[in-house]
Amino acid sequence: MASYDALVRDYETGIGVTGAPLPELDPGANLAATLPVWALSGGAVAAFASAADRWRAACGLAPVQGVIDPGRVAAAFSSDRLLQIDGQQPEMFAELSGFFRTADGWVRTHANYPHHRARLLAALELPDGSGRAEFVERVATLTAADIEQRAAEHAAIAFRVRSEQEWSDSPQGKAAASGPLVAIEARDDTGGVDSPTAATRLLPLRGVRVLDLTRVIAGPVATRALALLGAEVLRIDPPGLPEIGWQFLDTCQGKYSTVVDLRTELPVFRELISNADIIISGYRPGSLERLGLRPGDIRPGIVHGRVSAWGELGPWGDRRGFDSIVQAASGISLIEGTRDNSRAEPVMGTLPAQALDHASGYLLAAGVLDALGAHRADGRGRDVRVALARTASWLITAPGRTPDHGSAQAPDARYAVTHGTVTTAAPALSEYPDHPWPAPAYGSSPAEWKARPDGS
Repeated sequence: MASYDALVRDYETGIGVTGAPLPELDPGANLAATLPVWALSGGAVAAFASAADRWRAACGLAPVQGVIDPGRVAAAFSSDRLLQIDGQQPEMFAELSGFFRTADGWVRTHANYPHHRARLLAALELPDGSGRAEFVERVATLTAADIEQRAAEHAAIAFRVRSEQEWSDSPQGKAAASGPLVAIEARDDTGGVDSPTAATRLLPLRGVRVLDLTRVIAGPVATRALALLGAEVLRIDPPGLPEIGWQFLDTCQGKYSTVVDLRTELPVFRELISNADIIISGYRPGSLERLGLRPGDIRPGIVHGRVSAWGELGPWGDRRGFDSIVQAASGISLIEGTRDNSRAEPVMGTLPAQALDHASGYLLAAGVLDALGAHRADGRGRDVRVALARTASWLITAPGRTPDHGSAQAPDARYAVTHGTVTTAAPALSEYPDHPWPAPAYGSSPAEWKARPDGS
């Protein structure tokens, strides 16, 4: 069985730091799968915890050196299975999201957002009101490659299910496997990101401002992790494209939420950047630059964390994607699937949690913390990049597959917290019993920063 320590060492080697030895842990049946999902998940949380201790040291604070609890990590990564709203678990996937049989194979689609559903129907030349039956019938007449291409042309999300060999041999697979697990690159701009004077051992980011331009899971998990350490996190969403309600409740604890239209309120947005220390974006590569927004020009020295599905290089650098989609395209769905002997065709499988999303989120948060630490030495701004496909590449190539594994243990309700009518998973770090506060009402805060603890 692969150790979670392996991922931590790969992360630290990639960014050029040396961490302390980690204790051995037995995850039991938590996150059991063919691929070493525990090693990925526990390692990502441990990498974040170690980076937090390095930041504490940079601030002159004692380390926490918390112990990773496999059950707690599994619960945090499986938060969608613990989530309840008014005592009910919400439906996670829409009717046009999932695996669908094509004329020559399979595709996986993602149409949870209304605008993604509309684009997918347009790509397949179906009327707006088409349901699952019409969709299934249409998909069965087209090849998987044709559907994937049509989706790309309409900015919809549908990808052909590939084997791991097909993926590793493809240009996009090769691009995803290249480079460090987390890339930290210094820029030439200097300044900003003042050292927090109000930092404490459990809140070492107190006084640090984080502008959150992310949605879904990976980016919000990263910014939630920073909020857990005391950062002021202001999440910005666009008007007219509301977030899926359950996702917001599940990942926006400890943050403030506001709505800003970047197309018409650029001065507001620039003002927010000019007083931020960190910006985390989940837009497709180049989106901010096309709006004339270069965070390092507006706030020299700022740390810019970026998360994407496929990475910023390679032929799929400008395509949209989600955890489930990356699993399908990279071969994970077939690795985790089974074979139906009666039909002589594979039955698609999934990881026991959306581990690519969650792990990428904790790795991004770790990278941001280490970038902040490096900034203290030279004052330079830095870009920190993670990609779901790069995280998937690590998982696929890591040793320790267990094809004869038992069922993954269900997330333990002991690691859930309830506020009012909403139950969510507790933080992955054991030293924090709960998040600073539950997810706020969507768009309930003004588009402005609060005064720092020191009054600035």
